[in-house]
Amino acid sequence: MLKQSLQQKLLQKLSPQQIQLMKLIQLPTQAFEERLKQEIEENPALDTGKEESDNFEDTLVNDTDYDDSGTDKIETDDINIDEYLSDDEYPSYKTQANNYSSDDEEKQIPYAAGTTFHQSLLNQLNTFNIDEEESAIAEFLVGSIDDSGYIRREIIDLVDDLAFTQNIFTSEEKVEKILTEVVQKLDPIGVGARTLKECLIIQLKAKNSKENTQLAIEILQNAFDHFVKKHYNKLLDKFNISEEKLKDVITEIGRLNPKPGSSYAGNNKIVEQIVPDFSIRIIDGKLELTLNSRNAPELHISKEYSNMLKGYNDAKEKNKSQKDAVLFIKQKLDSAKWFIDAIKQRQQTLLVTMNAIMQHQEEFFLTGDERKLKPMILKDIADEINMDVSTVSRVANSKYVSTPYGTKLIKEFFSESMKNDQGEDVSTREIKKILETVIKEEDKRKPLTDDKLSKILKEKGYPIARRTVAKYREQLDISVARLRKEI
Repeated sequence: MLKQSLQQKLLQKLSPQQIQLMKLIQLPTQAFEERLKQEIEENPALDTGKEESDNFEDTLVNDTDYDDSGTDKIETDDINIDEYLSDDEYPSYKTQANNYSSDDEEKQIPYAAGTTFHQSLLNQLNTFNIDEEESAIAEFLVGSIDDSGYIRREIIDLVDDLAFTQNIFTSEEKVEKILTEVVQKLDPIGVGARTLKECLIIQLKAKNSKENTQLAIEILQNAFDHFVKKHYNKLLDKFNISEEKLKDVITEIGRLNPKPGSSYAGNNKIVEQIVPDFSIRIIDGKLELTLNSRNAPELHISKEYSNMLKGYNDAKEKNKSQKDAVLFIKQKLDSAKWFIDAIKQRQQTLLVTMNAIMQHQEEFFLTGDERKLKPMILKDIADEINMDVSTVSRVANSKYVSTPYGTKLIKEFFSESMKNDQGEDVSTREIKKILETVIKEEDKRKPLTDDKLSKILKEKGYPIARRTVAKYREQLDISVARLRKEI
């Protein structure tokens, strides 16, 4: 049965301008610059520079004949507003010149399109004296190498793929032979290995035949598990060597590269450069916060477009084509004004939020000591500046601040709190820093277990459980006690 009924609902919807502002706030400096360029390209009513913008709203207010509804009567006139939009009076070739100075435009350094890792390996195959089928197998094996330099698949699987995809029917023995005698001879040394053990042994065999090198190969071949798990006493007994000799072997193996592919000298990956969004300096013992100037570009409304509206306003009679053009102009001018206002709001929001973070962590910014970091969550800053938590999150997201102690990710200043033995709230980052210091100063011959670390922290006034120590240790990317052992 169908029924009709009236119902009232209270809904809150974001306007397009609010959505645009939120998206702009979230962008870091480099992404913001790209968004700015895109908007300037799409909206001809938006100009850059230091020229003051005209107030085009006055033009619209004084225009008694203009109405958004389109119901007003428009009389014909000889004036055609298309004249304001035309740029055909001077051909483009008359305005071009080649005598630019070095200051006329911003130059960008081009990136060199170097040889890729896999292309370099393929190029090296040409130096081997192998037949056509062997060359095809070698190329297939090179294509199976990942970015770290390893072949992660079994030989039998590679043989099957050669048959199905390359129409090459061969044996496991032949593929194995090409792998060891051709692919694993390529540079960088160690490439084409199937396991870490094999990778390290390949690199050792390529070195000069020294006593330590031979012993290192023997240890890796016959006692790899003991070496990885740092069971040094078992290695000493098994190979009947001194601690000094084992220490030399460990040093020898430590010089090897476990990921030969990542060390490729011709790697042409673009290195990302961090552009800080804020800068904090210490002047006369006080903190000074500035916003990166690239975050606050000079934008204004195009005078050309404002003059078009003035021309329309001054005209005594207006025809339909002129009104259509004015509707287009007004749309672009409104869009430009909204974008300029959004940038100003973004700039203000960033400064207010970062200033609150700076004041909250004043001791850290004055000293650079991470132990001075106070517990701080998004809600603390949101309550202080009377903004939503999501706004603070957008400001902190992917943004950096330049400090006297290096460039820091703003998110790093946020941390949960924990009570110390005196009932005071301390930052978990402070506890992690102390934990890291204790581990760094421990006796590496007898590393401290998580249980012992928990007791030491408790003595220092931080009563935390063993499992919490383990969690913090993992977050700091520190191995368990057994794997930190040295001789």
